[in-house]
Amino acid sequence: MASLEGFFRDSLDAALAANHVTIERETSRYVVNLLTLHARSDAVEHESTGSGRNRPLALMLAEAVATESRQERLFLLQRLGDFALFTAGFFADSLRDRAVGIDYYIGMGGGAYRSLAQDSRSSIRAAALAEVFAELAAKFPGLVDVLNEVRAIASGRDADLLRVYEQWLLTGSPRASRLLMAAGVTPTQQGIRRYEH
Repeated sequence: MASLEGFFRDSLDAALAANHVTIERETSRYVVNLLTLHARSDAVEHESTGSGRNRPLALMLAEAVATESRQERLFLLQRLGDFALFTAGFFADSLRDRAVGIDYYIGMGGGAYRSLAQDSRSSIRAAALAEVFAELAAKFPGLVDVLNEVRAIASGRDADLLRVYEQWLLTGSPRASRLLMAAGVTPTQQGIRRYEH
C-alpha cells in the first residue's frame, strides 16, 4: 500500500502536468508536505473552537502584522498562506456561498507567501524557503487549480459543471475553462471577474 505522502506526490505530479503548471522540486516537496499534514485527522481542528487554522484570514493577517516577534510573524504568515492554499484548492466549492470567495483566498494566500518571501530573504535560516514562498506567491492561482485536480483525483469524481462554471467566472481558472470545454461549454470573457495580482 502506498503512503499518503507517496499518493500526494504522484497526484500532484499528475495534476501539475494536466494543468501545464511547473514548479521547482523544493516547492513540490513543500506542497506535498502541506497536503500530507492537512490530510491527517490529528492536524484538523474543529471549527467551533474559533482558533488555529479556522480563524478568518483577515484576523490571521491582523495577528501576524500586530506581533512584535519577527519569527512569530513569519510563522503566522506561513500558516495563513498554507491554510488559504489548502482551502481554495480542496474546498473551493464550500467557498461559493460565503461572504468571501475563492478570489479572496487567492489574494490573501498569495499576499502572505509574497510577504514571507521578502521577509525570509533577510534571515539566513529562513532564506532556504524564500524561493519556495516566492514561487508559491507567483503561481498561487495556478496551484489552486492544481489542488482542485488533486482533490478530483483523490475523490475519484469530477466536479459539478455548474460549480466549475462559477469558479471560472470568479477566477478565470484555466483548469475550469478546460473542464468546461471538455463538457462542450465554451466560456466567454463576458462577465469574468478574474483575480489579477
